This record gives sequence, structure tokens and C-alpha cells, in this order.
Amino acid sequence: MPQSPDEIDAVAVRTWCSLALEALGRERAAIDAINVYPVADGDTGTNLYLTVESAAAAVEAVFAAHETGSTAPAPADAVRAMAHGALIGARGNSGTILAQLLRGMAAVLSASGDARHLRTALTEAAAAARLAVAHPVEGTVLTVATAAAEAAGATDRSAGLTDVASAAYEGARAALAATPGQLEVLGRAGVVDAGGQGLVAVLGALLEAVGGRPQERAVRPAPDVLPLTGDCADAGEGNGPAFEVIYLLEARDEAVAKLRSRLDALGDSLVVVGGDGLWNVHVHVDDAGAAVEAGVEAGRPYRIRITHFAADRGSAHREPVQRAVVVVVPGDGLSGLCAEAGATTVLARPGEPPASGELVDAIRRAHAREVVLLPNDAQLRHTAAAAAEQARGEGIRVALVPTRAAVQGIAALAVHEPGRSFDEDVVAMTSAAGATRYAELAVAERQSWTMAGICQAGDILGLIDGDVAVIGEDVPGTARTVLDRMLSAGGELVTLVLGEDVPDTLADELSAHVREGYLAVDTVVYRGGHQAAPLLIGVE
Repeated sequence: MPQSPDEIDAVAVRTWCSLALEALGRERAAIDAINVYPVADGDTGTNLYLTVESAAAAVEAVFAAHETGSTAPAPADAVRAMAHGALIGARGNSGTILAQLLRGMAAVLSASGDARHLRTALTEAAAAARLAVAHPVEGTVLTVATAAAEAAGATDRSAGLTDVASAAYEGARAALAATPGQLEVLGRAGVVDAGGQGLVAVLGALLEAVGGRPQERAVRPAPDVLPLTGDCADAGEGNGPAFEVIYLLEARDEAVAKLRSRLDALGDSLVVVGGDGLWNVHVHVDDAGAAVEAGVEAGRPYRIRITHFAADRGSAHREPVQRAVVVVVPGDGLSGLCAEAGATTVLARPGEPPASGELVDAIRRAHAREVVLLPNDAQLRHTAAAAAEQARGEGIRVALVPTRAAVQGIAALAVHEPGRSFDEDVVAMTSAAGATRYAELAVAERQSWTMAGICQAGDILGLIDGDVAVIGEDVPGTARTVLDRMLSAGGELVTLVLGEDVPDTLADELSAHVREGYLAVDTVVYRGGHQAAPLLIGVE
């Protein structure tokens, strides 16, 4: 157990995030099971886990930047990274509120992490979270956060850091136990608030990080059935809006104020958190398009996630299929293509690789006894392996095919046959991926040394199997040279995946180049949508 510090320093923040992630990992399934409010969609534990995972990753990035130095990062840098990571990775209603709680705490703890500032931080966090929710409801995570702040504020002025953290934790536990009597849907289901249970886990991790010992936590399940079955399925707002819409938004404060009013009129469960030009918007609506359009009018929305509640509820009741494929894709175009082929997709946005929790979530959503996981990125191999191991622990048979590029994933998915044995299917998919060479075009950001020589900022780089092989001046010429290099070793099929801003004429030009120079080689073209590379190439 960590020694009790006088202040919450950067190491304590790192420890707090790590312990919170461990706690939510242990309790995730149980918290999901008691999720009946505001919608009984069984994902609160997962959403909180993914939110904290993003916060922890941001803190680790700050420490990684200091690896060459002899000192730890500044405490302010660590707490701000934690808050920013939670903001950009917030999932669901409870995850978004937790992000605002952490942001409120960081605003105070960045000045000092002593006991006095921790009291103030908890108070500011609870107030900020209430302001972020359009219509606060008692008996929820907001009630638990307020109780934690009040308990911490009631401690003696001479109390140490551990005493304040312990008081907050115990206050939260007591408030959580009272939530079934405050919110009717919880009382009918016989459960405590799921979001509040998650906050208790996070505060318990904080107590442990500063040297305390939280009491044993136990999630209170429904007395007879899980909330996602029987009468409990109607305990939440089952007749409410059909969609959950979440997005990050770059916008000015005055535009966000107008956005709140517009979204409040469109739906419910509205939570808008953030500040300083970056916001996380969460709302439940019937018209998902209108919610996104409102964001476009306010600023620049991105990382848009739309969840159809009816679809999720239906998947909770259906029998698992025997086998499914989970694919990580670099653009929304390929996401649609793979979904049409029956795969469950995870979108990897430029510069934002999916976390292991997102992959586990996708494996669960596939709702199958056997799952083939295609990471489609060499840098995701450890993340994918961790996700596969966690899913195996939940009783799902998972095979990880180590695809290193999207075109390898397309090749593997093309030979997928659910009718044959699992092992035979995995071998066939692995063989197809391994027989596919891959390349991509990228724009050099700065002058640097490469395996093909020195490139200048703005040069077009042709990477074959991950290494720079060609340096060119424009996309068409570089693409032709890359194709010639790859096809010199033979090939039967060329796959071209065009980025969002690449014209169709490029595909026509490259297809003609292949036909003229390699008579026995076919070409297939896909639209990748918004992806980092202007062009992906595969040769089978």
C-alpha cells in the first residue's frame, strides 16, 4: 500500500488512475448489471471503465515524456492530463459526469494537492457536475458526489490528506446506500445507482492512492433478476428517446450556451462538460441527426458516437451466435464495408488508436461464443492481446489474427467462413492476411532520414510493409512507383482504399496502370472515408 503523502503529487495521480482502473475493471460487469437509470442499457460500468482508461493513458503519456529526466512530472501537469484524458474519452451519461468531476477537481488540485485543497476540489467538482447536467436528479451519481464533498468539508481543519479522502469515500458509500429510497426506478429494481457505485470505486482508489485502506466494496445486485431482464428492463426510461448521441465539440462558450438550449428541447439526459474551447456533449434524442446538426452550428463536432438503444436492448436478449469477427478500421468507409460483411467494427481515428476496453466492448457487442479479432495495426498488437485475454476470462473463445494493416484485414475477412471449424477458419484468415503485402501513402511533416533517403516536409512517402520505400512529389506518381515495387514480386489482386479527399480519378488512373503493366492482375477499389492516409494499397 502506498505511503501516506502530504500532498497529491504526480505519482499519486498516476497511482490513483491505475487503482481506479483496476477497481472498475473488477466491478464493471456488476455495475453494468445494476444499470437501470436513466436507460436500462447495461453499460454504465463499461462506460466508466473506458473513461478512466482514457484518463490513465493521458497521465501515462505525461510520464513517458519525462522518461529521460530525473524528476517526475509536475503535479499540475498530471492532474490536468487526467482531466483532459477523461474529457476526450468520456462515454455515456455517467462517464461524462465523471469527466466533469475530475475536471472540477483538477482545477483546484493543479494549484496544490494538500488536504485543504482536496476539500475544495471535491466541492468544486460536485458543483461543476450539477451545472453540467441539464436537469439534475437526486439518487444518482450527482447525489453521491455531493455527499462525498460535504463529508470531506466537515472534517477538522487539522485533518490530513488521508482523513479527508477517507471521509469523502465513507460519505459517498453512505449516500450510495440511500439511493434506492431517493429514485423510484432504483427502489423498484432493488439496486443502488450504477454511476454512484462507480464513483465510490474511484474515490476508494483515491483513498488507497494517498495511503488509506478503503472498506470492501460490494455492488448490490437486483434481488431476483438482473435489471436487463423481466420487469427491471422497464425500470429505466424504456419509452424514452431512441438514440444516445455523444461527440467532442470545439466551440466558444456562448455557442455552447445556445447548444444546451437546443439539445434540451430535442431530448433528455443532457450533459455538456468541458471548457476552454473543448466540450464533451451527451444527450438522448429521437432525432440523432438534429443533435449532430446542432453541434455543427455551434462549432466543430468530431468523434461522434450514436447508439441505438433498441438495438442494444435487443442484443441483450438474443441468443449468442457461434462465431463473429471484430475488425479495427481506420476510416468510416471501411467501417461500413466490414459491417456489411457481418463484422463488428471499431473505428480507429487518426492519432487516436482504440484502447483495450473499446476492443473488449466490441467483442461483447459481437455477442458470439467465438470471436476472431483483426487489429489491422502493428502498434495495436499488445492492446489487442490484452483485450483478447480479458474476453477469454469472460468465457469467450477469442483468436487474434495479427493483421498489421486494413488491407490485410479485408483479405482475412474475405475468406471468413463461419460454417467451418474455428481453428480452420482462423488458419485460413491468417494465411490470407499473411499473403497480402501492404502499403500506404503519407505526407512528410518535417525533414527527416528514412530508409529511402532524406525527405522534406510536404514530400509524399510510400511505405511498404511499414518502411519508407519511396519518396515522391505527388500522390499519383508515388502511388505508381509503390505499385511497381510491390508487383515486381508478383501478385494477383490489388486493393486500393482511397481517403476522403482523394478524387475517383486517381483510382481510375492507378487501375489503368495495373491493367497496362500487369495483365493478370485485377484491381478492386474501396472508399475509406476519413482516414489518416490518402491511399492504402494491398497486393495479394
